[in-house]
Amino acid sequence: MKMKKTRGIIYLQLILSTFFLTVLDQWTKHLAVTHLQNQSDISLIDGVLSLHYLENRGAAFGVFQNRQDAFFILTVVILAFILYVLWRMPVTKKYLPVRILCFFLTSGALGNLIDRIRLKYVIDFIYFSLIDFPVFNVADIYVTVSMIVLLLLVLFYYKDEDDFVFLSPKKKGK
Repeated sequence: MKMKKTRGIIYLQLILSTFFLTVLDQWTKHLAVTHLQNQSDISLIDGVLSLHYLENRGAAFGVFQNRQDAFFILTVVILAFILYVLWRMPVTKKYLPVRILCFFLTSGALGNLIDRIRLKYVIDFIYFSLIDFPVFNVADIYVTVSMIVLLLLVLFYYKDEDDFVFLSPKKKGK
């Protein structure tokens, strides 16, 4: 009974945190449309960081332009995989970092999916001009930072062979 209750709390956390983070992403995009669309760039740190409105019809950072159908399918597959991981993941403190990263990944994927469905493009507005990095948004930050942290965790924290054995299909009769 305790395990079901704990899992229920985890799914409630997923729903609430994903809702909050996705609303935050959508709010920043609303602000970008309201204050940046058809306007000059706003320099935050001269020569380093500015706000620049862009309608991105590609994937993260503008790659694969005008492939909305492929991005929709890919996003649904990724979200399904994240839910599968959360479903199979043991409810222990050891996996709390992965669980939190899943919340951010889900929010980032949903934030950009909402744009793709509603607008047929994603609103980007953060420009790191120091290295001429592609314009991005808050959802992109969620996804990128989560993937970097996940990679670091897999390389340096979850090093044992059986750390992700919970993702393996269960054998019948065992």
